[in-house]
Amino acid sequence: MGECSYLRLTDEDMGRNGAERIEWAWRKMPVLQQVRDEWERTQPLSGVKIAACLHISAKTANLARVLKAGGAEVVLCASNPLSTQDDIAAALNVVYGIPTFARRGVDHETYYHQINATLDTGPDLTIDDGADLVTTLHRERPEQARRVIGGSEETTTGVVRLRSMARDGALYYPVVAVNDAMTKHLFDNRYGTGQSSLDGILRATNYLIAGSVFVVVGYGWCGRGIAARARGLGARVIVVEVDPFKALEAVMDGHEVTNMKEAAGKADFIVTATGDVHAVGREHIPYLKDGVILSNAGHFNVEIDIPALEEQARSRRLVKKDVEEFTMQDGRRVYLLAEGRLVNLACGEGHPVEVMDMSFANQALSAAWLITQQGKLSPGVYRVPREIDERVARLKLAAYGIEIEELTAEQKEYLASWQAGT
Repeated sequence: MGECSYLRLTDEDMGRNGAERIEWAWRKMPVLQQVRDEWERTQPLSGVKIAACLHISAKTANLARVLKAGGAEVVLCASNPLSTQDDIAAALNVVYGIPTFARRGVDHETYYHQINATLDTGPDLTIDDGADLVTTLHRERPEQARRVIGGSEETTTGVVRLRSMARDGALYYPVVAVNDAMTKHLFDNRYGTGQSSLDGILRATNYLIAGSVFVVVGYGWCGRGIAARARGLGARVIVVEVDPFKALEAVMDGHEVTNMKEAAGKADFIVTATGDVHAVGREHIPYLKDGVILSNAGHFNVEIDIPALEEQARSRRLVKKDVEEFTMQDGRRVYLLAEGRLVNLACGEGHPVEVMDMSFANQALSAAWLITQQGKLSPGVYRVPREIDERVARLKLAAYGIEIEELTAEQKEYLASWQAGT
C-alpha cells in the first residue's frame, strides 16, 4: 500500500497514544459498532479498495476500522492541511495497519502528494470530504477515474463541487451525497459544527463569549448551529446572510440581522460558514473593530480574504498558537485563527463523537450500497437511500434506549386517503 515513514508517523509511542484516543471515541459510536458487528460476519466489502480523503481524527479512524472489518482494503489521506491529528495518523499506520498519508501542517505540494499517493493504490471506491480527492482524480487521472465504481462525499462544499462537475459532464462515476442525509446535516452540521466551532475558538483564545458581539456569516445548518451555541453562551448574536428566507429565519430565531459592513464594526468575534469566497472581503476590512477575532467554519480557507488582510496590514505576527495578529495602518489589530482554515479542527478536535457516529455510519453503509449498485448507476450525484438514512436514525435511537410510536393500520390508511374530511 505504500511506505508512510517519510511522513514521520511510525513512532510507536505516538501510535499507542493515538490508539487510546481512538478507543475512547469508539465507546460513543454505537451505530458504527452495530455495523461492524454485522459486517464482520457478512463481509460486504470483501476485496474492495477504498481511498478516503477525510479529516484524520479519532472518529475517522473508527470509520476506517469498520470498513476494514467489512473486508475492504482502506487507505487514507487528509482533506485539510491543518486537520490531521498526528497521533491518530501514527496509530492508523502502526497499530491498525491502515496506510495513512497525512501529517499536520503540510504545505500545498505535500498535501497533493499525499492525495496522489492514496490514488496510486487504485481504489474501487472513494470517500471524500471537500472533493479534493475526486477533483484531483478527474483532472489528473481521467482514465483511472472512469474505472472507479462510485464514491461518497461528506460535506456541503464537496457536494456543491460535485454537482457542478455533474452539470458540466465532468463527473465520471456516481457519488452519494452523504451530506444531504437527514441523519448527517440535521445533526453533524448543526450540533456538530455549532459545538466544535465554539470549542475551537475557546481553545485558541480563552476569551469570554458571554457579553460579546458574535457575528455568524451564513445561516445554513452550520451557521444555525454556531449561532445557537454562541447565544447559549451568552453572546449577542448578529447574522449576516444573502438569502432572504434564511435571513428571515434568523430574525425569527431571535438574532439581529444586518450586512457585513455594519456587523464588522460591532463584532468581537466573526465566524464564516458560507461555503463561498470572501464572505469577509477586502471592502469589509476597513470596518473591522479593533481586537476582532476572525475565524472560519467553512471547508476551505477562502471565506476570509486573507491576501487583502495582508495587503492592508502594516505588520503581522503569531502571538500564540493558532492566533495571528494583523496590525492595520491605523493601529487596529485584527486576529485570525488557524490561518483561516476550519477552526473546529485546526484549533480543536472536530465534531463530537456522537454526531460523527451517524455521519460515518452513512458513509460506511453508502459504500456497501454502491457495491450492490455497480453497473446500475450512471455518473451523477445521488442521495443516500432513505432506508439507509432511516436505519441510522433507528439505530441511534435504540442506542439511546428510546422507543418511538408506530402508525396503526388505520392511521396509515387515513394518511393515504383523500375521502375523509370535515
